[in-house]
This record gives sequence, C-alpha cells and structure tokens, in this order.
Amino acid sequence: MNREEKKELVSELHAKLADQSFVGVTHNLGLTVAEMQDLRERMREADAGFKISKNRLTRLALAGTKFEGLAGFLSGPTGIAFSKDPVAAARVCSKFAKENDKLVILGGVLDGEVMDASAVKALATLPSLDELRGKIVGLLQAPATNVAGVLVAPAGQLARVFGARANQGEAA
Repeated sequence: MNREEKKELVSELHAKLADQSFVGVTHNLGLTVAEMQDLRERMREADAGFKISKNRLTRLALAGTKFEGLAGFLSGPTGIAFSKDPVAAARVCSKFAKENDKLVILGGVLDGEVMDASAVKALATLPSLDELRGKIVGLLQAPATNVAGVLVAPAGQLARVFGARANQGEAA
C-alpha cells in the first residue's frame, strides 16, 4: 500500500467514524475468513460495521474525533466495531465473542467516554433505541387507556344498577 492509498484509507475511516456514537475495539487473533465474513454480515444486519486496519492508520483516523481514547487499546491484531446506535455494535460483538473464543472485546468509547470490556458487555445487554422508544410509547399510552377505563366504568356500573332495579320491579 503506497502513501496515497494510506492517506485515502485514513480519511475514509476518519469520515466514517465521525458520525458514529459507539466504537469498540476487539482482538481477533485466529479468526478464519469465514468467521470474519459472518461477523461482518451480522454487523451489517444490525446497521453497524466492523473494520480491520493497521493500528497506526487507525490511530491517525481516530485523531480529532471523540474516539481518540481508543488509541490505548490498539495493539496486536485488532478490529474496530462501530455503529450509530450505541447498543448495536456492542451487542453483535458481545454475542459473537460468546460463540467464538477467538474474538475478545478490549473496550470502547461511547460518545467520548472510554469504556473497558465489562462496560461494553454491560452496554450490550441494554435494549436498543427502537426497543426503548416502543417502551416509552407503551408507557405513554397506558395512562390514556387507564383513564378511558375509569371514565367508562361508572357508566357501566350505573347501567347494571338500572338493569337490576328494572329486574326487581318486574319480579314484584
């Protein structure tokens, strides 16, 4: 790879990372090509990405971004996982690491805050943004449903009282 290709790679990676909210670093010693393709496919399905590049080039790409704190994790055979959804890439990496011992999560950065491996794994257990939005909508709709039920209940009870009174009048 010549100098111009390296500059282009660094600028592409820098641009790609600039609009992400989470970037994680993994060790991937001994993963086969098929396993890497499987990992990348899972990342794409989760609307995330996974990239392997030389550590020096990755450090250059991280410079000037909120992910500069990852430079300490970049040693040995590393890869970076990234996504706009803070949970997606962490979840895919964590699940893949459980299934395959050759992938080890080293750490990550979430919106400028450096996280160790255990924090990334904890992040992976959180619900995604879409799941959280669904829960919030459900919580907002629940009180409206309860209010409607409370308002309808007295009318139903009143109708039952009138019905019982009418039945008593017919029986007499």
